[in-house]
Amino acid sequence: MQMRTLGGNLQVSAIGLGCMGLSYGYGPATDRGEAIKLIRAAVERGVTFFDTAEAYGPGLNEEVVGEALEPFKGQVVIATKFGFKDGRPASGLDSRPERVRQVADEALSRLRVETIDLYYQHRVDPAVPIEDVAGTVGDLITEGKVKHFSLSEAGADTIRRAHAVQPVTALQSEYSLWWREPEKEVIPTLEELGIGFVPFAPLGKGFLTGKLDTNISFAKDDFRSTVPRFQPEALKANQTLVDLVTSIAADKGATPAQIALAWLLAQKPFIVPIPGTTKLHRLEENLGGATVELTAADLARIADALSGFKPQGERYAASHQRFVNR
Repeated sequence: MQMRTLGGNLQVSAIGLGCMGLSYGYGPATDRGEAIKLIRAAVERGVTFFDTAEAYGPGLNEEVVGEALEPFKGQVVIATKFGFKDGRPASGLDSRPERVRQVADEALSRLRVETIDLYYQHRVDPAVPIEDVAGTVGDLITEGKVKHFSLSEAGADTIRRAHAVQPVTALQSEYSLWWREPEKEVIPTLEELGIGFVPFAPLGKGFLTGKLDTNISFAKDDFRSTVPRFQPEALKANQTLVDLVTSIAADKGATPAQIALAWLLAQKPFIVPIPGTTKLHRLEENLGGATVELTAADLARIADALSGFKPQGERYAASHQRFVNR
């Protein structure tokens, strides 16, 4: 597995593993033993970067990740997050300094580590100045409880303000062929400041794999059931993007998922996507994206097609919009 660097000095595998879906968001939690086997299979295949959060459970995902990776201490990088009341997104935001500290202490226990490698503010809290948040995490770094400070779904101004207080190692936000908003202001800001970028949902929450039927019906406990972009009319309107990726994949002897990941890796050397899965064959497929080389002609073909493409449907339900891009 190729390696990349976040924030100047944090080396991780070029593709990480987003662990959320093992216990949260996409239906019933994966059997704990099976989830642990999948995470360890990722390590065996060269993955060194694993993403979790207090809110994925709450707490359950961190416990699974902690148990799975305990034998690999010092060999892997674990990222986790704070920022929601009681670890539940439905309860609202909470980045008060005392809460930031409490979540760190609880995460250390659940992850079975002495230091959190990468500690994200899960969503920007408008009730707490970002300078206070950055300062609190800076104190945790001084105390040895955290190694690196990071943000998620933050806007360019917030990133600059936080970075001025405590250097930001990485930003995690949605970015894919299906959602390119970060290209406007966020990615140039990250490049200027030397901050890494960790795209979540790099496969469009499954859409870019080409495996979703346009008439698919999601279970009630699958969050995509409430997302406008996954309603039948939007899926049909966005199918042209899947058709493009599928065509390029056929030409390259790859899969659509691998093309989507290879495209992300080709954008900037500081980009490290974290696709998630619950299946070993999908894990292996995703990791294969790091070996697909897109030529200048391939990238130009994609860019030309994207220039005339506008995604249909909001990426979140209205109730969730307040949490993003602050």
